[in-house]
Amino acid sequence: MATTREQAKAAREAKLEELHERLTGAVERLVSGPDWARALAFAARFRSRSFNNTLLIWVAHAEAFEQGRVPEPFPSYVAGYKQWQALGRQVEKDQTGYQILAPVTGRFASANPADADSWRRLGKGEKPRAGEVVRTRMVGVRPAYVWDASQTAGGPIPEPPTPKLLEGQAPVRLWDGLAAQVEAAGFTVLQVPHEGMIHGANGMTDYTANTVAVRENMDPAAQVKTLAHELGHVLLHGPDAEEARQHRGIGEVEAESVALMVGAAHGMDTSGYTIPYVSSWAARVDGKEPVEVVKATGERVRKTALAILDRLDTTQVGDGTPPGLDRDATQRDTPAQTSPEPASPRRTTPSLEPAGRPVSAVEGLGL
Repeated sequence: MATTREQAKAAREAKLEELHERLTGAVERLVSGPDWARALAFAARFRSRSFNNTLLIWVAHAEAFEQGRVPEPFPSYVAGYKQWQALGRQVEKDQTGYQILAPVTGRFASANPADADSWRRLGKGEKPRAGEVVRTRMVGVRPAYVWDASQTAGGPIPEPPTPKLLEGQAPVRLWDGLAAQVEAAGFTVLQVPHEGMIHGANGMTDYTANTVAVRENMDPAAQVKTLAHELGHVLLHGPDAEEARQHRGIGEVEAESVALMVGAAHGMDTSGYTIPYVSSWAARVDGKEPVEVVKATGERVRKTALAILDRLDTTQVGDGTPPGLDRDATQRDTPAQTSPEPASPRRTTPSLEPAGRPVSAVEGLGL
């Protein structure tokens, strides 16, 4: 019996590794397409913003929605007046901008950078002395205005494929099993009525309050997939996970890959959501290609998924090949291009799984 159990575990481990390799291939095919390249080139023009500015934008956009000035309750891309013009779009007449605090920077020079007291601020046009190192620092803030894409007119905004929420029922006992693991890790599972209560996301892990929230206005299959995603965050990330904290894209790739494997072990094909979601986040890790990011997560993801599956009292796919992620399934389930996904503007606390809109949405919500 022990040998059979070990063989079954080895077979499952091999299937999960194969599944991750298929995900890598699917991401590579998606990010190499021309539509993806145009979308990333557009999104690259947006800088991330501070948490305070994100809140200012969310509040201002909500007011604009209540007044009927914008069509959607959540902001998408936001940019300054001239930035929109540079992108071939024009702010529409009578559209009021959202006030934020823009940084005021200064140039500082030092011949001894290790000495904090040695730095001096350079005047306008002043050049550093021989041997001095120059760095730019924020010295203050000033009022500035930004406008959401829905407040502008012009050519179409290129978007990468948007994650497609799962539909239908969840596997029997899977929600309860995942929730029990979340709670065993010291977190409370919350089910909230809609995404507006968790910053427009499908799910949110708050490492300070030790809560995991999932919105209820999705099909049960999407809810349980989201809970698996957030359990991935609980087990892999948090304040002590330095790399994922510095590069949110890495954390999101890992969490969604865990959800993919947990779903696949229960006969759920999450590829229509997972592939564009993982591709988008992997593309945002500075200095690394998307495929490189996905490959680097393989071992941690596989071990975490195996640990989750071993603790579940559910009917699992066993020795069969996990569904999805072949080329045909990818093409069938990946939705057409739509609008951007409002992701969380921060990676530390809390962690959000965006509610099915493109990555750059709230990435455009920062300073």
